[in-house]
Amino acid sequence: MADWDELAEALADYTISCNSNERLRKMQRDWSRTLHFACSDNETTFSMEVDRGEILSTPEGLLGIPDIVVRTHSETFCDMFWGDLNPVQKYLRGEITVQGSQEDVMRLDVISSVIWPDA
Repeated sequence: MADWDELAEALADYTISCNSNERLRKMQRDWSRTLHFACSDNETTFSMEVDRGEILSTPEGLLGIPDIVVRTHSETFCDMFWGDLNPVQKYLRGEITVQGSQEDVMRLDVISSVIWPDA
Protein backbone atom coordinates (compact mmCIF):
# COMPACT_ATOMS: atom_id res chain seq x y z
CA MET A 1 0.00 0.00 0.00
CA ALA A 2 1.39 3.38 -1.02
CA ASP A 3 1.13 6.40 1.23
CA TRP A 4 0.66 10.01 0.13
CA ASP A 5 4.42 10.66 -0.03
CA GLU A 6 4.95 7.84 -2.53
CA LEU A 7 1.91 8.90 -4.57
CA ALA A 8 3.13 12.52 -4.57
CA GLU A 9 6.53 11.40 -5.86
CA ALA A 10 4.92 9.36 -8.65
CA LEU A 11 2.62 12.27 -9.54
CA ALA A 12 5.56 14.67 -9.68
CA ASP A 13 7.39 12.38 -12.13
CA TYR A 14 4.21 11.95 -14.19
CA THR A 15 3.65 15.72 -14.30
CA ILE A 16 7.18 16.26 -15.62
CA SER A 17 6.74 13.51 -18.23
CA CYS A 18 3.45 14.95 -19.46
CA ASN A 19 4.31 18.63 -19.35
CA SER A 20 7.66 18.15 -21.09
CA ASN A 21 6.27 16.00 -23.91
CA GLU A 22 5.80 18.38 -26.86
CA ARG A 23 3.76 15.89 -28.89
CA LEU A 24 1.37 15.24 -26.04
CA ARG A 25 0.97 18.93 -25.22
CA LYS A 26 0.12 19.67 -28.85
CA MET A 27 -2.40 16.80 -28.99
CA GLN A 28 -4.08 17.85 -25.73
CA ARG A 29 -4.02 21.62 -26.21
CA ASP A 30 -7.83 21.75 -26.25
CA TRP A 31 -8.28 19.53 -23.17
CA SER A 32 -8.93 21.12 -19.75
CA ARG A 33 -10.29 18.89 -16.98
CA THR A 34 -10.45 18.32 -13.25
CA LEU A 35 -9.66 14.74 -12.27
CA HIS A 36 -10.28 13.08 -8.91
CA PHE A 37 -8.40 9.95 -7.85
CA ALA A 38 -9.47 7.65 -5.01
CA CYS A 39 -7.38 4.80 -3.63
CA SER A 40 -9.56 1.75 -3.01
CA ASP A 41 -7.15 0.23 -0.47
CA ASN A 42 -6.87 3.25 1.84
CA GLU A 43 -8.53 6.62 2.31
CA THR A 44 -6.09 8.58 0.13
CA THR A 45 -7.59 10.92 -2.46
CA PHE A 46 -5.99 13.47 -4.73
CA SER A 47 -6.88 15.75 -7.60
CA MET A 48 -5.33 16.83 -10.87
CA GLU A 49 -6.04 20.10 -12.62
CA VAL A 50 -5.30 20.04 -16.35
CA ASP A 51 -5.49 23.23 -18.39
CA ARG A 52 -5.05 23.01 -22.18
CA GLY A 53 -3.08 19.79 -21.79
CA GLU A 54 -0.77 21.08 -19.04
CA ILE A 55 -0.96 19.58 -15.56
CA LEU A 56 -1.15 22.59 -13.26
CA SER A 57 -1.46 20.87 -9.88
CA THR A 58 -1.86 17.50 -8.17
CA PRO A 59 -2.90 18.27 -4.58
CA GLU A 60 -3.95 15.78 -1.94
CA GLY A 61 -7.72 15.72 -1.42
CA LEU A 62 -10.65 16.17 -3.77
CA LEU A 63 -10.67 19.76 -5.01
CA GLY A 64 -13.20 21.20 -7.42
CA ILE A 65 -15.92 19.45 -9.37
CA PRO A 66 -14.53 16.45 -11.23
CA ASP A 67 -14.93 15.77 -14.93
CA ILE A 68 -13.30 12.37 -14.40
CA VAL A 69 -13.07 10.10 -11.36
CA VAL A 70 -10.49 7.28 -11.29
CA ARG A 71 -10.38 4.52 -8.64
CA THR A 72 -7.83 1.77 -8.03
CA HIS A 73 -5.28 0.56 -5.45
CA SER A 74 -2.65 3.05 -4.34
CA GLU A 75 0.21 0.88 -5.66
CA THR A 76 -1.52 0.67 -9.05
CA PHE A 77 -1.67 4.46 -9.19
CA CYS A 78 2.06 4.64 -8.45
CA ASP A 79 2.90 2.00 -11.05
CA MET A 80 0.66 3.76 -13.56
CA PHE A 81 2.20 7.20 -12.98
CA TRP A 82 5.72 5.75 -13.18
CA GLY A 83 4.87 3.90 -16.41
CA ASP A 84 5.51 0.46 -14.92
CA LEU A 85 2.18 -0.94 -16.09
CA ASN A 86 -0.31 -0.59 -18.89
CA PRO A 87 -3.36 1.12 -17.36
CA VAL A 88 -5.53 0.09 -20.32
CA GLN A 89 -5.13 -3.59 -19.46
CA LYS A 90 -6.00 -2.90 -15.80
CA TYR A 91 -9.01 -0.87 -16.93
CA LEU A 92 -10.24 -3.66 -19.21
CA ARG A 93 -9.91 -6.16 -16.33
CA GLY A 94 -11.89 -3.85 -14.03
CA GLU A 95 -8.95 -3.17 -11.71
CA ILE A 96 -9.13 0.53 -12.58
CA THR A 97 -12.53 2.21 -12.80
CA VAL A 98 -13.05 5.50 -14.60
CA GLN A 99 -16.15 7.65 -14.46
CA GLY A 100 -16.34 10.28 -17.14
CA SER A 101 -17.33 10.77 -20.73
CA GLN A 102 -16.21 8.23 -23.29
CA GLU A 103 -14.14 10.95 -24.96
CA ASP A 104 -12.29 11.64 -21.70
CA VAL A 105 -11.63 7.92 -21.11
CA MET A 106 -10.21 7.69 -24.63
CA ARG A 107 -8.04 10.76 -24.00
CA LEU A 108 -6.56 9.11 -20.91
CA ASP A 109 -5.72 6.08 -23.07
CA VAL A 110 -4.01 8.30 -25.64
CA ILE A 111 -2.01 10.08 -22.94
CA SER A 112 -0.77 6.72 -21.62
CA SER A 113 0.21 5.45 -25.04
CA VAL A 114 2.11 8.65 -25.89
CA ILE A 115 3.95 8.89 -22.57
CA TRP A 116 4.77 5.16 -22.27
CA PRO A 117 4.34 3.41 -25.63
CA ASP A 118 5.95 0.23 -24.31
CA ALA A 119 4.08 0.00 -20.98
